[in-house]
Amino acid sequence: MRAFGDYNPRITAIYFAIIIGISMLCMNPVLQCLSFLGGLLYFVISDEDGLRLKTHAFYGAVFLITALINPLVSHNGVTVLLVVNDNPITLEAVIYGVFAALAIVTALYWFRCFSGVMTSDKLLYICGGLSPRISLVISMSLRFVPLFRRHYREVRLAQTALGVYKDETFGSRLKGGVAVFSSMVTWALENGIVTADSMTARGYGTGRRSFFSDYKVRKNDLIMLFIVVCLGVVTILSIAVGALTVDFYPAFCWKGLSGWSVSGVVAFGLLCFIPVFVEIGEKIKWHFLTLKI
Repeated sequence: MRAFGDYNPRITAIYFAIIIGISMLCMNPVLQCLSFLGGLLYFVISDEDGLRLKTHAFYGAVFLITALINPLVSHNGVTVLLVVNDNPITLEAVIYGVFAALAIVTALYWFRCFSGVMTSDKLLYICGGLSPRISLVISMSLRFVPLFRRHYREVRLAQTALGVYKDETFGSRLKGGVAVFSSMVTWALENGIVTADSMTARGYGTGRRSFFSDYKVRKNDLIMLFIVVCLGVVTILSIAVGALTVDFYPAFCWKGLSGWSVSGVVAFGLLCFIPVFVEIGEKIKWHFLTLKI
């Protein structure tokens, strides 16, 4: 038993591509709720920020703002709840706004989970098999961001310690920010030249590039891939035949239950909670192992 992030990066990338794609493209309310619950639970279990109310408060604010915008700008629908300045607020617009906001927040949660699982070395492993050049560019970009941030803090602290400027007024803060930015641009250009000279000295471009990877495809990875693909195919087929289609305008309407709709909902529900099941199973396993020590 392994944690979900320990599976082969290509398997996890396929999983996130399927789950995020369906969550963003299908507006079925049941699928949206299942995807939201799956992403939220996995985020809480796997990420330290998942236990902080501040993080969820931000997503809650995004949800409320997005949900309120749609009924204020869209007045389609046959069920009028109230009229504001001669503009009708309809029930259908409210429902669509709620689930559109839920789709956005769900995607944000899943992308947050994706960033926690797919580290830079895993992204390089995925891109390296397609193009070593693209892998090199991504590697250099990912490395440059923390270097830029660290050097920015160093320059700012150094100038503040030297008394070049003080953070007392907006003008002084603006002047200090411009000075720091100017220094950072100079450093970035110099660092780029040094990096290019170093790559030339080491023979970059003289032959075909290769890449190293320590990731292997194991039996558990193939089993996970089979489960993910099967559940994803069932869900996509259910959407393709129209069993999960929901009409929000002019009136909220769902065709009802059928064999395809039930299969699609069950398959997508299992797909959403796969990481949660894996993480809980791993925690239970480690709990019993620690009891034996």
